[in-house]
Amino acid sequence: MKQPRPFGVTLLAILAAIGAIVAVWHTLQMLHLAPISGPLGQAHFFTFDLLGALMWGILALIYIWVVRMLWNLQPQGWLFVSALSALNLIFAIVSILGSSSWQAMAPAIVLNGIILIYTQLSGVKSAFGVQK
Repeated sequence: MKQPRPFGVTLLAILAAIGAIVAVWHTLQMLHLAPISGPLGQAHFFTFDLLGALMWGILALIYIWVVRMLWNLQPQGWLFVSALSALNLIFAIVSILGSSSWQAMAPAIVLNGIILIYTQLSGVKSAFGVQK
């Protein structure tokens, strides 16, 4: 019998999907296919935006894979989304150091911070069978 998906896990999967969309947006900005400057500032990765696009693209693909794992309640999905959100936070901060504005990276920082905090709640951990 299939285990019902708790609301918290569904919410986490939706937040991870939004994280994938943000990562795809940053990929397009680094490839100069989307505006690199706008109301949220400029997005650059040091002087080599192609490397930034590659990294954001890889993170977007991993996020898409993690969304599928979360949606199917695979236990390793919790571990991967926790690690991925921390990695995205680090990469967003590195992007700020590499000439991106704080405002351009704010959506990634806020969203991944929320995901990382949410994954550490006891209800979410117990849904994936993680011990406290």
